[in-house]
Amino acid sequence: MTNVLWLQGGACSGNTMSFLNAEEPSAVDLVTDFGVNVLWHPSLGLELGDQVTSILDACVRGETNLDVFVFEGTVIQAPGGTGSWNRFCGRPMMDWVKELAGAAEFVVAIGDCATWGGIPAVPPNPSESTGLQFHKKRAGGFLGAGFRSRSGLPVINIPGCPAHPDWITQIIVALATGRAGDLALDEYHRPRTFFTTFTQTGCTRNMHFAYKVSTSEFGQRKGCLFYDLGCRGPFTRSPCNRILWNRVSSKTRAGMPCIGCTEPEFPHHDLAPGTVFATPTTLGLPNEVPPGMTKRGYLTVTAAAKGVAPDWAKEDMFVV
Repeated sequence: MTNVLWLQGGACSGNTMSFLNAEEPSAVDLVTDFGVNVLWHPSLGLELGDQVTSILDACVRGETNLDVFVFEGTVIQAPGGTGSWNRFCGRPMMDWVKELAGAAEFVVAIGDCATWGGIPAVPPNPSESTGLQFHKKRAGGFLGAGFRSRSGLPVINIPGCPAHPDWITQIIVALATGRAGDLALDEYHRPRTFFTTFTQTGCTRNMHFAYKVSTSEFGQRKGCLFYDLGCRGPFTRSPCNRILWNRVSSKTRAGMPCIGCTEPEFPHHDLAPGTVFATPTTLGLPNEVPPGMTKRGYLTVTAAAKGVAPDWAKEDMFVV
């Protein structure tokens, strides 16, 4: 039996809603097939008030073994580092986070807000929000760069806005079945099994990218979204086009650009009018080119590709 406790800080509950839509495995499968015991969850827990406080206190004191502490949302430290803007069970939530993280075998941050602060941590950040172990790209966050749970692992980060449900449940299964040692984490503590390849991997528009056939409107079924609409697919590490959402689609397959929500820079734009869904360029050359490629090499390749693009690459690939 693996005890899991899930709390929410400064959150929209989007990751909870995503989690409840998991399919492989589902949230129910965690309990029935993998021995997960949900001590409490804001949307699933039956306990209220003092009953919840008793659960948390028992975990902190070690009377109840806390195997996996899951946190969704930012750690709110306002005003003035007191955390009083986000109180839970009679105390600032950040105090519970520190004590429960120290008592847990594993700590898992779900979603951008919990991993590196997400949208709330964008300046001026009035809520003084931060992630558990990162603040944007900077290691540290609320628990500090040196934090390690009882297992010896740092916070396991599963980013996204929201995170894909199956990323969440599959990592919980790995922890519940004694396979934590198989988890290889990258420099941002993301599991490499999900966050090694780029969103562009598996994108149905890769041929359009290769031939520099662009689209300039949302929802179009042909053309690459990178050249004009600011798609972050070539820069964002996620399996969104390999592990499809609802087993059906992804943002790029639906004709919407990837917004890079699994990266610590998210939201990466300055949010000025006209910059969110646009590809910043200088003299027609994107300010950023795909990793591993020089701007000179990019210019050479795309110029050649555009000149030899076949007519079929410009046609609608869907006939229904």
